[in-house]
Amino acid sequence: MNSDKPVGRIRFMDRQRVNLDGFAVEDTGLGLVALRSPDDPEPGLVISGGRVVEMDGVASSSFDSIDFYIARHGLDLTAAPEAMGLSDVEFARLAVAPDVPRAEVIRLSAGATPAKLARVLALLTPPELGLAMAKLRARRTPSNQAHVTNRLDDPLLLAADSATAAAFGFREIETTVPVLADAPSNAVACLIGAAVAAQGVLIQCSVEEALELELGMRGLTSYAETVSLYGTEQVFTDGDDTPWSKAFLTSAYASRGMKMRVSSGAGAEVLMAGAERKSMLYLEARCVALARAIGAQGVQNGGIDGASVAASVPGGLRELMAENVMVMMRNLESCSGNDALMSESDMRRTSRTLPIVLAGSDFVFSGFGSIQRYDNMFGPSNFNAEDIDDFLAMQRDWGIDGGLRTVPAGRIGELRREAALACRAVYAHLGLADFTDEHVELAVDAAGSKDLGETDTLAVLGAAHVIREGGLTVVDIVAALDETGYEAEAERVVEMTRARLAGDYLQTSAIFDEQLRVLSLITDPNDYAGPGTGYAPSPQRQQEIDGIRQARGVEDLRAEQARAAVPLLAPAGPARPGQDPRDVVIGVSPAVGRDVWRCLSGLRVTEALRELLAGLEEEGCAGRVVRFNDTVDLGRIGLAAARLAGSGIGIGLQGKGTALIHRRDLSPLANLELYSVAPAVTPELYRLLGANAARHAKGATPDPARNPYTDEAIEARYHTTVIALMALERAWVRVGAPAEELSREGLQ
Repeated sequence: MNSDKPVGRIRFMDRQRVNLDGFAVEDTGLGLVALRSPDDPEPGLVISGGRVVEMDGVASSSFDSIDFYIARHGLDLTAAPEAMGLSDVEFARLAVAPDVPRAEVIRLSAGATPAKLARVLALLTPPELGLAMAKLRARRTPSNQAHVTNRLDDPLLLAADSATAAAFGFREIETTVPVLADAPSNAVACLIGAAVAAQGVLIQCSVEEALELELGMRGLTSYAETVSLYGTEQVFTDGDDTPWSKAFLTSAYASRGMKMRVSSGAGAEVLMAGAERKSMLYLEARCVALARAIGAQGVQNGGIDGASVAASVPGGLRELMAENVMVMMRNLESCSGNDALMSESDMRRTSRTLPIVLAGSDFVFSGFGSIQRYDNMFGPSNFNAEDIDDFLAMQRDWGIDGGLRTVPAGRIGELRREAALACRAVYAHLGLADFTDEHVELAVDAAGSKDLGETDTLAVLGAAHVIREGGLTVVDIVAALDETGYEAEAERVVEMTRARLAGDYLQTSAIFDEQLRVLSLITDPNDYAGPGTGYAPSPQRQQEIDGIRQARGVEDLRAEQARAAVPLLAPAGPARPGQDPRDVVIGVSPAVGRDVWRCLSGLRVTEALRELLAGLEEEGCAGRVVRFNDTVDLGRIGLAAARLAGSGIGIGLQGKGTALIHRRDLSPLANLELYSVAPAVTPELYRLLGANAARHAKGATPDPARNPYTDEAIEARYHTTVIALMALERAWVRVGAPAEELSREGLQ
């Protein structure tokens, strides 16, 4: 054996998807340290004459621009002596303890330096970070944001996908472009699509900042979050930015009525070789303090583009969650990352997201890819359209609100059609572009842009050019909707525009609900103070969370079974003991031929019986079918069948497809052969079971069948169906009722 070649177990492990991820050795010199670096500064603050003269070990004469801005604008000097006087452990306990009000933690955090908050949060274990997040997020009601993009910038598909996202419950929709000049068209398409499905959905087109601001001023978009902050001055300088330029841009958005948060997050400085030997958490602490200082409403962080960098080092996911909690401690809206694919491992992706879903955040995702991975022009999110059903099931599993809901399949189809048609009508009315009926149908049905085939991308570019150069505003979109017969959608956009002009959605952590009420730090403050307090879904919302489309009850199963019913297995009189030594009885359960017609494998019960009878006959035996009405237990059914059979050999068959061979002198559980994995039993296996029963009857040597193997989660998929099937079976049980022979007519 080649000693250099790994053994099969290791070769198997090497093929698993987690090994597509990159894992780095901690390296302080590169900044590849999550929570604590030896080069992180010691927390400290010296105030003289009402001014900061030293912060985190750096004298004011040596401040860089970030230090200067935080010291001048980002610290509450009245709270600072108390906050900095607390030990790290004392401060950490205040952040976690349910009986310490959120307001008190916020007050103290306002006086804490970046190094202080980084040290405090590095102490918190993952469960403690969850407790802190539950208490410290700004808004009581959690929410979620979607990415809606596609490779082609196709307007009809964008409209249909925006309607889908809004129907699922996303309260913000972020789009972007593979071609910059397409941006105005994408903004209009998403605005129309979202308005078709729900009121109050905020729209963002994430592009170059001047164009993004222009689109917002025209009313085509309503928020922005792509103003990036960095934790070192060198990286700021590389981007031709300073804290002052970012503060000016933040003010420009807010003064023109656009909700605005900044973006930062672990790994950015590492990727640009500018981490200066500091930990990711400390650098992010500087970004968050700066966000507070420049007047942003919130922060999108938690490893945005750099999520995989943080995830590559020990404690990286813990650091990402600590970043989110830090934003909450600064009394800002937390848009909690999850918008960058940090792993190819489904388990690692889920471990990244689940703690935030459980704790609740202002925005659980700063971009759930509501479209497929290949259509996400930001790059795949941690969760994408492929994961929506999983996420809805996660909400239901834990009984928590991650912001989404199940929508009936028919309703999704209706909304996609209406959105595509409305978008086509607006584009035609405004002279932007013309789309065919075929294009509409393709967009409605498409799972992604690959389903559209070849499209005219120049038409999109032309439409975007007309929107921008023609100065089109939200008023033009409203008029076009109204004049083309989409009055309800026009009214929704008008009402949304009025609500934006009122300005209340510029409050920290503000969203609109579907009645256009503003939920924010001011109107919907988080009041968690331990068990029995804080946000809990209303009964109506809990029904939305629980009502996933895959859920089935007994009546659903009864209807499904009825569709498989055939006019066979009629009663043919009482079952009597057989005398023929080649007589084998097939015993079936009480609901067979009444309410149960299809096995878990998809085979009809009658098809399974045909194979069993054929196997018996091939070996020279004759089979009878007897229904036992006094039990659902397969062992007892099989034994009772054997005691009726002239051969002393019986076959037991439950309606769900589980089957066995029994002999009259054995105890109920001591069968001869058993097919326990009913969903995987094939016609060939039923025939083999019949043949083996005949061989037992003749005293010959059978060829025992092996239960078929499958790596499918059989229990997870079928147990709920089994419960319903057994309920149908048990409803027909009559204690002491005699067995009855069933006609074989039609089974041959």
